[in-house]
Amino acid sequence: MKKFYITTAIYYVNAPPHMGHAYEEILADVLARWHRLRDEYVFFLTGTDDNAQKNEEAAKRARKDVKDFVDENSEKFKELCKKLNISYNNFIRTSESKHKRAARGIFELAYENGDIYKGKYKGLYCQGCEAFYTEKELVNGKCPEHNTEPILLEEESYFFKLSKYKNKIISLVESKDFIIPKEKKNEILSRLKDEELNDLSVSRINKEWGIKTPIDNNHVIYVWFDALINYLSGIDYPDGQKYKEYWPADIHLIGKGINWFHSVIWPAMLISAKIKTPKTILVHGYLTVNGQKIGKSLGNVIEPNYFIDNYGVDSLRYYLIREIPFGQDGDVNEEVLKSRINNELANELGNLVSRIIALVGKNFKGKLNSSEIDKKLSSKLDLDKINNYIDKFELHNAISEIFRFIAECNKYVNEEKPWEKSGKELEKILYNLLESLRIISILISPFMPETSDKINRQLSVKKGLLKDCKFGLIKSYKISKGGILFKKIE
Repeated sequence: MKKFYITTAIYYVNAPPHMGHAYEEILADVLARWHRLRDEYVFFLTGTDDNAQKNEEAAKRARKDVKDFVDENSEKFKELCKKLNISYNNFIRTSESKHKRAARGIFELAYENGDIYKGKYKGLYCQGCEAFYTEKELVNGKCPEHNTEPILLEEESYFFKLSKYKNKIISLVESKDFIIPKEKKNEILSRLKDEELNDLSVSRINKEWGIKTPIDNNHVIYVWFDALINYLSGIDYPDGQKYKEYWPADIHLIGKGINWFHSVIWPAMLISAKIKTPKTILVHGYLTVNGQKIGKSLGNVIEPNYFIDNYGVDSLRYYLIREIPFGQDGDVNEEVLKSRINNELANELGNLVSRIIALVGKNFKGKLNSSEIDKKLSSKLDLDKINNYIDKFELHNAISEIFRFIAECNKYVNEEKPWEKSGKELEKILYNLLESLRIISILISPFMPETSDKINRQLSVKKGLLKDCKFGLIKSYKISKGGILFKKIE
């Protein structure tokens, strides 16, 4: 069986989650669920970055014990995943002992390979990113991510010989599909080729919070060196069965602001430790409000629970995937969400389901045997096209193509006029429509799992796989009426 290992970034727990986190989780979940529909052996990892210095600073501001503060906020990310119906296999926290062991182990391997040395660091440091910037990288003297002026920091540090791996990283980045989309690949390549690649400061001195380096107890491991290792510790590196089965990762799904860490620093760390590099760094855009990136430090956070509580989780999942082409930024707009619920979810999908269930109930008392397959309808399903869109990460086009088939089903109802038919002719029309609903429920399950389950219950069928998306599989239906799938928003 083919394996598929997908990860999200792990999130700072200096504040509760926002819509940007929800978006990344939904994207990853759709991909994980789709690969499960292909009957692949899937592992989906998400979690929180507990060791960041900004978590410690936020806890101090909140006048809370750092561990209690981090535990409390990490739980909020877990709760959001539950509300969003995220089907992760493991929720890793970097404060777990297995992660600490893995981080220290990789640090030690790099040290033993002669890739870590002691020195002094002086540079412009953004506390929000927990990263150093060159003057060239700043925008009007400010961090491009947080729009804040960096501080000048000078301290003793251990360094990782990032510069040693420059040519290997360039070759890797140039290889097909390592960074998707292409423009994100080109950004990294031009930076690698145009600028000197400096060695990376990988420790912080005299910090209480964090993982002590294995070579010097006065230093903790720099958060980015530590955090990236979650992709290994989350599958029980170095000796666990999951690590042997799943590594290398098929997809690291990340926001564009952390592309450099994943496409340059992480592969260099892995090459130094003689571990295989991931297959694809998949970079999504940001959600924006009035064109500005959503961020805790920017103070324009949108609360995902507001949308879930008011419009339902599947409506939110559908809206974010359908509205925003992968890799592009997308503006969150409540009016557009309402419009999509009313027109596509309620009118097109919800109405189709309720009409067919009602017709079968009225004419056949809810029981219908298999009939001849109508090519007029079955030929409208293009499964290869949908699969192809998924493989190109054009999720908005994949869901759009599924809804094109839903529109064809509605057209078929209107053209065949089942309310005017009877006997075998009516049986054939309704059987083909029930089979269409069963197939639709499979296809929408990665995007709207709750809605898919509701349709399955009304059809009295079990959840299917992609191989079941063909007409004529069910020999007899026994349907049961359910509530409406989507309420219209007044």
